[in-house]
Order: sequence, then C-alpha cells, then structure tokens
Amino acid sequence: MTSYVLNTDENGSPSEAVPPRSSWSILDLLILLVKRRRFILAVTFGTAVITACVSMVLPARYTAYTSVLPPQQSSSAASFLSQMAGSEGLAALAGSNLGVKNQVDVYVAMFKSRTVEDAMIHRFDLMRAYKVKRLSNARMIFEDRSTVVAGLKDGVIRVSIEGPTPEQAAILANAYVEEFRKLASGIATTEAGQRRMFFDRQLEEAKNNLSYAEQDLKKTELTTGLVQPDSQSRAMIESAARIQGEISAAQVQMQAMSSFATDNNPDMLLLKKQEAELRAQLARLTGNSGSESDLFVPKGKVPQAVLDYVRKFREVKYRETIFQALASQYQLAKLDEARQGVIFQVIDPAIPPDKRSFPKRTILVIVFSLLGFIFACFSVWTSAAMKALRQDPNDGPKLNAFFAELRHPRS
Repeated sequence: MTSYVLNTDENGSPSEAVPPRSSWSILDLLILLVKRRRFILAVTFGTAVITACVSMVLPARYTAYTSVLPPQQSSSAASFLSQMAGSEGLAALAGSNLGVKNQVDVYVAMFKSRTVEDAMIHRFDLMRAYKVKRLSNARMIFEDRSTVVAGLKDGVIRVSIEGPTPEQAAILANAYVEEFRKLASGIATTEAGQRRMFFDRQLEEAKNNLSYAEQDLKKTELTTGLVQPDSQSRAMIESAARIQGEISAAQVQMQAMSSFATDNNPDMLLLKKQEAELRAQLARLTGNSGSESDLFVPKGKVPQAVLDYVRKFREVKYRETIFQALASQYQLAKLDEARQGVIFQVIDPAIPPDKRSFPKRTILVIVFSLLGFIFACFSVWTSAAMKALRQDPNDGPKLNAFFAELRHPRS
C-alpha cells in the first residue's frame, strides 16, 4: 500500500498529500489527475474558447482550383518519321518508350519558375497584400499559398492558389495560368522560329545541290547517250539513295535540335534510334554500312559509261530525298511557329470557391484543446513531482538551496 507524505505550506498548515517520488505508479498518477480534474477541465475549456476566438479574427483565405491540359509532346519527330518513305518499323519506333522523363514535369517546373511567380507578384501587387518589403519574401509566401501538380495517369496539370476572397482566389488562379501560357508561348515560338530559320537555310542549300546534280545527270546523258539503267539496278540505286538521303536528313534534324535541346531530349533520342535503324537497312541492302559520301553501285563489271551514269543518277535521287525531307521539316516548323501560342487548353477554369480553406476552425479548436489538456496534465504532474522532491530527504535540501540561490545570488 502506498504511503502518502503530508505536505505543509509556509504557515505550517497541511496541504495536498502526495506519494513519495520513489513509489509513484500509474494509479497514483490517475488519482492525482482525478483530484485536479477541475483545473484540467478549466485549462482545456479555456484553451478551446481562446482558440475559437482567435480563429474568428484570423483573416480567411479561399482556395480556387483550375486544371490545364498540356500539348502532346514530340509531334514533329513522329511526323518526320512517318514521312520517311520506305523506313519500315520506324513509325512503331516513334511511339516506343524511350525511358525519358515526361514533358509534363517540365511544364510544372515552368509554372513554378521565378519568371511566372514574379509576374504574378507585380501584376497583383502581392508584396503589399502580403505585407512584405522584399520580393524574395513575397515569392516564398506565394509558393506556400499555391500548388502545381501533374497527374501521374492522365498528365493533367492541376493548379490551386489561395486568395483573401472567393472572387480574388479565382482571379489569381486564372491569371496564374495566363502568365504560364505567356512564358510557354514565348519559349515555344522562339524554339520553332529557330528551327524554321535553320531549315530555311538547309532547304536552300539542298535545292541548289539538287539542281547541280540534275545538271550533271543531264550532261552525262548527253555524253554517254544512256537514258536509264536496267530496272533492277535502278530499283537498287533508288533504294540506297533514298536511305542515305534519310540518314542525312536525320542528321540535319539532330543538328537543328542541338541548338535548343540536350542529348537526353526525347526527340533527340528518337532521331538517334531512327538513324541507327536506317544505317542497318543500308547495310542489309549494300552489304556494308557505308557513309553519306559512298555511292552504291551494283556488284559486277560494268562499262565506264554505265558506271558514270549510275553515279549521277544515284546522286540525283539522294539529293531529292534530302530536299523532300527538309521541305517537310520546314513546313512543320512554320506550323509550330504559328500555332504554339495556343496549345495549352484549360479544362476547368477557376471559379469562386463556396467555402474557406483557412482557418479550419473546428480542427484548430480540437487540436489546441487536446494540447491544452496535455499541458494541464503535465502541469499537475510537474507540480506534484516538485512537491515530492521537496520532501525527499536527499534531494529536498538541494532543491531548496538551488531556489534560494536563484532568489538571492551570492556576490
């Protein structure tokens, strides 16, 4: 059975009895809490009332939501592959999984970019609304009150942002999308414009080369009197020339992309795979991998006149393939430049929310009431522990000396 120590106050009057500190048990603590239940309930109720009052005066915030459908990525490279004649299996390659990160993650990063955030801060004077004097502080608050996430399955970008009123929250959310589209439109237009100018120069050069090759073929025809080789040789020459032309066009495409894309870009990886497949087809056709400067000539002994004609004929077909591929890419770049300002579609425009998102008064009252209850129980236990410690024959005098030293420190 636990023996309780009878405590006395400074006047010698008996006070609350507490068990010796060395013999405390869970039951002793429960008895102590029951005895001080009025104090515990008062602290808990008082905390709940204060929290409710404070939550009433806290400025309310409302969260508006909107969602954006990003464009389909890498359409130009897929179109380029589909327009290459005779490249079997490359269309399937265009849709294969290359193991690269989704382009939607790039759009999310653009949403969270400093350019878009600063545009929002200046547009709505958020530094004054947030009551800060530094742009960096306003940017931190804006990031804390806005979220941008991409759906893992559907790829839809979902945006939410807080505002002081329902109408203001909806305006901020829709404006956030507008500022993002301005940035994305500028970047896309710049990239498409660079591609268009690059292919414009390449197309002009390919056109001149094709003209020179046709002139050489015509001269050879007049000199040798040959009109065309036999049908089998012609078919093999055309196939080899077409494939080598496709290889050259793919290399030009990669050169154009290198000005704005890295080696890990999905389109760049796709074109590298496409070029490797074309080289493999050329090797199967000719018996060697060859290069763009090599000329495919049927095996066997042929007269020199026929050989000259075959080379000129093959050069014309080679230049025709390059010209056609570059012309297609040039048209794609022009279309991209004209349309890439409006490729992001808003699925659900933000509307004024019908309930506040902060403060959540019920949750705040419950949480702080629980904290008040825990604090009150801890205070009761601490008070009882100090009383028991004062009555301890070993530690009591030391504790009294410690407090005496605090009240009257020695010089």
